[in-house]
Amino acid sequence: MDWKLELVIVPVADVDRAKAFYTDRAGFRLDVDHHPNDAFRVVQMTPPGSACAISVGVGITQATPGSVQGLHLVVSNIEAARAELVGRGVDASAIFHFEEGRQMSGIDPERRDYGSFLSFSDPDGNSWLVQEVHHGAP
Repeated sequence: MDWKLELVIVPVADVDRAKAFYTDRAGFRLDVDHHPNDAFRVVQMTPPGSACAISVGVGITQATPGSVQGLHLVVSNIEAARAELVGRGVDASAIFHFEEGRQMSGIDPERRDYGSFLSFSDPDGNSWLVQEVHHGAP
């Protein structure tokens, strides 16, 4: 039996601000914006090429806005991903890698899968880590 992760709830304080950040700046596709009343709204968005979406909204979680930390996105080219994010106005970190357990500036010298990273946060402080993987990456 397959068990597929398809949706992650991301708690935010302002749904419209989060929707704009994820669609306009992070480049996620808007899938759903359902708002039947003031007590409930669900906005679902999917990163390009991903089978898993995120959802922000009203009445969908009790979690504190900004409390989701370390969500991971995988890209095949970390430099192009950073350029795209920065070009869209996202405050993305510089690219980094690890050597002997220490964080170092720049791309992994051997360009290993899972070796190069960057990070960014949404306006509420939910954090994301982007990592470069060559095999099986979109």
